Amino acid sequence: VLVSSIDALVADVHFPADAAAELIGYRALMVALSDLAAMGADASHVLDSLTLVQVDVSWVRAIAEGMREAALSAGVFIAGGNVSRGPLAIHVSAHGFVDASLLMKRDGAKPGDSVYVTGQLGGAAAALERGRLARGDDLDTLNSAYFRPHARLPEGRALRDVASSAMDVSDGLLQDADHLADASGVRIELESARIPIVTGATLQHALTGGDDYELLFTSAAEIPDLAVAVSRIGRVSEGHGVWLDGSPAEAAGYQHF
Repeated sequence: VLVSSIDALVADVHFPADAAAELIGYRALMVALSDLAAMGADASHVLDSLTLVQVDVSWVRAIAEGMREAALSAGVFIAGGNVSRGPLAIHVSAHGFVDASLLMKRDGAKPGDSVYVTGQLGGAAAALERGRLARGDDLDTLNSAYFRPHARLPEGRALRDVASSAMDVSDGLLQDADHLADASGVRIELESARIPIVTGATLQHALTGGDDYELLFTSAAEIPDLAVAVSRIGRVSEGHGVWLDGSPAEAAGYQHF
């Protein structure tokens, strides 16, 4: 089956307008591809749309170079797109394929499953809170988490045989775990001590910050070895909502409106 996703990235909402254009382009592509990773898809191609207040050819070339780097890294084609006048924004639609029987969705978590997350959380949110986002290529750990996220495409493909449900962490762990719980009709119970946190970030960044683009998934099976660390952070039980350390938790996270 064909799977598709689309993301809108608006200047000074989803990226700093004065950041290095290469970083903006790289981030835009990886953010869109992350949704395909969460479905276990073989990513195929993307379409890009760019609106500009005014034309700066060198800036547009730099955006394209950042997208090119991300596309090569992810093994996808940039198949086309559109440029028009308007407020600075980038839209990326990402497309891929997966066997219908292996498609990972949000509605398969079952009581008794364990809850896992790839990588580490909180780095992007900590970078935003610190307020010193890089404008060039000299990135520290936190800025790298924000500007150079990894769409976990190989990991998603490796998990499609074992994960009962999955999504990416884009709006904050608590909020996204609540999405999984709601779609599956279960309760997700998280343990704060098990949550992997980027050095320099806090538990609160990891719980509510978002922009991590790691995979959050449930499974009752043995997890295969992946190229990135996987942490067991909780379990699925009967009930509803998301709980943290034995108590109901507010599903706080990024609010789009």
